Amino acid sequence: MKNLALLCITVLIATFGLVLGTMQTASALSWNWNYSATSVTASGTFTTNDKPDHLGFYVITGITGTRNGETITRLLSAGTAIPGNEPYHIDNLISLNSPQLTGDGFGYSTASGSYSSPFFASFLPTPGYLEVFSALPFVPDAENFGPEDTELDIDFSATIIHRGRMSSS
Repeated sequence: MKNLALLCITVLIATFGLVLGTMQTASALSWNWNYSATSVTASGTFTTNDKPDHLGFYVITGITGTRNGETITRLLSAGTAIPGNEPYHIDNLISLNSPQLTGDGFGYSTASGSYSSPFFASFLPTPGYLEVFSALPFVPDAENFGPEDTELDIDFSATIIHRGRMSSS
């Protein structure tokens, strides 16, 4: 009977160890980012995965910050367009290398319901960063860019400030 009890305890400990062994800890990176133009200042923090893809880009998974003093409320999902800038989809990728953004960039909303999408414009005579800003009323199709919307040259930069851990199972 003692051997059976000891066997049961050993099995429970081994099972518990296997369950704990399958829990993974994923790492995350925190970044400071900012950009500015004559009439725009935006800054905040990103959270990304900790491993870049084969081209050196990290996936942005979270965002906080402000644009012209207005709170950024959420990061838009990769593969979507900011309202009023269809059909140009964002990819939410960032790199330590230059250019730090892709031609698709990232997108976010602000407390007033406006949207912004900074990206790298390799198609310009002198390639550089641009920000598309879209405000109400949103008219689908990029050819319907209204007077409330802008596309500005910006100075963009981002740096890693912290390596952290997130738990997942």
